[in-house]
Amino acid sequence: MNIRNTLKALIGTRLWAGLVVSIVAMLALTGCMYPKDQLKQNQVAPKEAVRNVQAAIDQFKQETGMLPIKNSTADTPKYEKFLIDFSKLGRTGYLTDIPSAAFENGGTFSFLVIDEETEPRVKLLDIVASQNINDIQAWVTAYIQSNSVLPKGEQTYPGFYQINYKEMNKTAPTIRSVFSGQTLQALVDENGVVYTDYGIDVMQFIQKSGESDYASDYDLRELLVDASDFVPVKSPVYHLVNNEPQAAKQ
Repeated sequence: MNIRNTLKALIGTRLWAGLVVSIVAMLALTGCMYPKDQLKQNQVAPKEAVRNVQAAIDQFKQETGMLPIKNSTADTPKYEKFLIDFSKLGRTGYLTDIPSAAFENGGTFSFLVIDEETEPRVKLLDIVASQNINDIQAWVTAYIQSNSVLPKGEQTYPGFYQINYKEMNKTAPTIRSVFSGQTLQALVDENGVVYTDYGIDVMQFIQKSGESDYASDYDLRELLVDASDFVPVKSPVYHLVNNEPQAAKQ
């Protein structure tokens, strides 16, 4: 009985060891089959990436007197205007690797510079939200061309309306705020231009700051930008009217 039990134990141990080896081998093989973007163990967080790119931008400007940014047109919106040219930073050795968060490296953000003439700051633009607005814009434009009317619902601000997706036989995409994580809605103005409505985010920032004394022409979007690493995507200007943010044309 003792010999039989010993043999059983030895066999069981060998089978267990073999099973462990097989599992490890399968995991290793499976890992090799995953796309590279799923295997990146050391992806740089956007916040750290912003700091690294900011340092590269500062050094580049100090030594060359210029900014490594792509060309833009005069009518490019403020928070889309000066996209960073990573190829310039790479060629000149100011930045070794493009951040994994950057669109150029498969990420979901565009890196850009604001306050370019005074104190250049690196910020992030959410490409997913931008694409959602572009999709809605295409739907609205097509609807207007076919029906000669706006697919609009209730007025949210003077000259800005909710979008009637039912009229276009579309489903409203989920637009997630990078500032609060809340779901935002899209707006359409009387010219058929689509925007992201950050009114709720702006109001929250005003309430948190405890400030309420803003000049009538002050762009409240700056509150969002100054307090974060992000910029609002395809948004209208906001002014404080009757103690509430109100969208206005740029």
